[in-house]
Amino acid sequence: MGKRALITGITGQDGLYLAELLLAKGYEVHGIIRGQNNPKIDIVKLVVPDVILHTGDLTDMSSLIRALKQADPHEVYNLAAISFVAYSWENAALTSDVTAKGVLTMLEAVRLHAGPDLGGIRFYQASSSEMFGKVQEVPQRETTLLWPRSPYGVSKVFGHYMTINYRESYGMHASSGILFNHESPRRGPEFVTRKISRAVARIHLKMQEDLTLGNLDSKRDWGFAGDYVEAMWRMLQQPEADDYVIATGQTHSIRDFLDIAFAHVGIDDWTPYVKQDPRFMRPAEVDLLIGDASKARERLGWEPKVSFAELVTMMVDNDLEEQRPWA
Repeated sequence: MGKRALITGITGQDGLYLAELLLAKGYEVHGIIRGQNNPKIDIVKLVVPDVILHTGDLTDMSSLIRALKQADPHEVYNLAAISFVAYSWENAALTSDVTAKGVLTMLEAVRLHAGPDLGGIRFYQASSSEMFGKVQEVPQRETTLLWPRSPYGVSKVFGHYMTINYRESYGMHASSGILFNHESPRRGPEFVTRKISRAVARIHLKMQEDLTLGNLDSKRDWGFAGDYVEAMWRMLQQPEADDYVIATGQTHSIRDFLDIAFAHVGIDDWTPYVKQDPRFMRPAEVDLLIGDASKARERLGWEPKVSFAELVTMMVDNDLEEQRPWA
């Protein structure tokens, strides 16, 4: 019998890539979705039709215990969250309930389900580089002081430390991946990278005239989501649980992203097509995030494979294909 895995956040880009990876390794993969009318169910059934879906919610302990009982997993990957940072200011309480307290609910559900055999389930928590916020050290590593600058970041810090607490208090094999920004063609259109790649495709196809963004000087350490989910899996194969920064170690600005995206469709000067609007500025900006993933490289044998330029062009190509009107 192969291993069984349960993924929360199965409908997101990470959930889909992780499900593909685990299925390819022979896992029986289960996913938790919120509600039978969730419009993203169709995406899961299209991309990973072999995944077994269960209804559940991170704010509802009983639904999580029910899903755990049905799936009886060897590994649990907690990827679900309200993950759009800008939205977290508008709905700080809901973000806290799901992205912060939801981690505690999931950890406790796993503990109750496992009973005396707590070591039989390995747990992964999706932590975030947004926890570093007002960065206290460059580059950021596992020991860097956390200083979050958004309700989302604060919520992720709670979940991160709660995971450590369950590891230390109960001996749970619980690891956190402090993932820096990771993108893909499956990224939601509300995120700036996909907003850019989609707009560039539409501008090239004469379907859109311009693009409105916020701070063009924000810098991020961007990688490919498909690379990063392998790091998640590798963490749960280790004899001891731990926390790992997952990053490329390179930083790029929004302007860099625009340069490559527009150049890919033959536009060298993008300034006539890009507008700025203060409404898209964060109340407390995170200016420079760059990760030191040397621990993951040394202990997990993990390194990113897709370069920044390859990631941007991959996303633009995908959106050209999606947006192109077929005769």
